[in-house]
Amino acid sequence: MHDILINWSPQETRVALIENGAVQELHIERTLERGLVGNIYLGKVARVLPGMQSAFIDIGLERAAFLHVADLHTAGQHPRNPGHDHGPLLPIEKQVFEGQTLTVQVVKDPIGTKGARLSTQVSIAGRMLVFLPQDNHIGISQKIGSVEAREQLRQRMQALVGRPEDGGGGGFILRTNAEEASDAELADDIDYLRKTWAQIRQRALAQPAGTLLHQDLGLTERVLRDMATESTQSIRIDSRLQYDRLKAFGAVYTPTSAAKLEHYRGERPIFDLYGVEEEIARALARRVELKSGGYLIVDQTEALTTIDVNTGGYVGARNFDDTIFKTNLEAAQAIARQLRLRNLGGIIIVDFIDMAREDHQQAVLAEFRKQLARDRTKTTVSGFTGLGLVEMTRKRTRESLAHMLCEPCPTCQGRGQVKTARSVCYDVLREILREARQFNPKEFRVVASAAVVEMLLDEESSHLADLSAFIGKPISLSAEPSFSPEQYDIVLM
Repeated sequence: MHDILINWSPQETRVALIENGAVQELHIERTLERGLVGNIYLGKVARVLPGMQSAFIDIGLERAAFLHVADLHTAGQHPRNPGHDHGPLLPIEKQVFEGQTLTVQVVKDPIGTKGARLSTQVSIAGRMLVFLPQDNHIGISQKIGSVEAREQLRQRMQALVGRPEDGGGGGFILRTNAEEASDAELADDIDYLRKTWAQIRQRALAQPAGTLLHQDLGLTERVLRDMATESTQSIRIDSRLQYDRLKAFGAVYTPTSAAKLEHYRGERPIFDLYGVEEEIARALARRVELKSGGYLIVDQTEALTTIDVNTGGYVGARNFDDTIFKTNLEAAQAIARQLRLRNLGGIIIVDFIDMAREDHQQAVLAEFRKQLARDRTKTTVSGFTGLGLVEMTRKRTRESLAHMLCEPCPTCQGRGQVKTARSVCYDVLREILREARQFNPKEFRVVASAAVVEMLLDEESSHLADLSAFIGKPISLSAEPSFSPEQYDIVLM
């Protein structure tokens, strides 16, 4: 059983999932940084580029968005499967023209100088279903049980969807949480999605190009749609305004989840109840303490995330093998929780402490897989490699917590370390010698951080005096408080 806490403010929504008194998941959405993926716009073709088989579409944003021929839906042909059953794709210049209005959906957010990527293949996510208004097939999530279970679900869906000639158009994909759904719940979702699509089409006829026709649900609504389950005891929110909005939304869309909604009126901030603020701070730290005295070191790099397990001060077991085994078992539980908490995705390498016994290895692996099974995000785990590492992947669904809340340190540029004051002193001495060979000033002035200047005046003073004598020029020093440890300037006087 778990509780969900929602901390709302006009600039940011934060959601914490609490189980057994501990934070298991954190979700943060900022109003100004909300992504565009899933948004549906009425776009206008600004330019067709036959050489790139693409078009630039004006959707009312700062930069024109990008539509590739493979993302262009044409009747009888699925854009994601070029040439499937119907020969090669038609060139884009034969399908769209400048000035044409198109209903388009954002499939990739704008990054850097690139505009958003679009598709004309619209899909609308519901609680248990994804609606594909331009298709007529019924797909089933691969995560859903056996072939028989999927076939049974498909037959139930076909009966609920009805035939196109009876007004039952559109295709559907069943999400994982539809496996246990009743016919009434599926019918409600079908009805809601069709109503949403009807509203989008109505707006498209009445609005000018560049209009936002449909926006994907915000984080608070997605809590009711996606996060709340039968095992959710309560959903507490600290904003009366948002509570009323969610109650109204839930009454129409998710009555079961809406019944668990509570307005938190306490004087203490809602996240202080379960120490969520401290948990966020810990989730950004490199070191994670284990209850036994062991610890984890979590390092995020460009390509992958590494997690190192250490025994630390744990000496509780009867012998060394048991100490290692107990630490690894606890680490397996902690790592699975940290992956959810920090939302780490991509390739993850776990370096458990080396275990001599094969049965210990298998037990740790089994515990790790069991803990990962609770994750709503797809994970795959391989066994131990020859070097004793466990390789795994976790699907990237959104930015990790660290990438969302932090930026690289301007002092170390994300390296996590800076040169020592002595190393910078020697860089300074080398630079003075290099410049003395090219220029002939009256004096060299060194402007550097206080620590570097202090070392040049104290421990390195003899080397500085020797250099001054060698080049035949005086060298003066000036401390600059605003300089970083590695920053310095050599001024020619």
